[in-house]
Amino acid sequence: MNKSKKPYVDNGWPQVADGDHAVTELSSTRSGGLSPYGEDTEFPVPAEQLAYVHPHTVINR
Repeated sequence: MNKSKKPYVDNGWPQVADGDHAVTELSSTRSGGLSPYGEDTEFPVPAEQLAYVHPHTVINR
């Protein structure tokens, strides 16, 4: 190993207490990647519950 290079450190890794795991897949009820929206969100979401506002451009002439 080349000691002159600094090893990569992921600054986005969460801080956890000693002995805890930052990876939630280890304690999940199912295997595979978990949804970033949580386990309570069912898809498709009704349009009334979405916070999306369609952009509208007004052209100045």
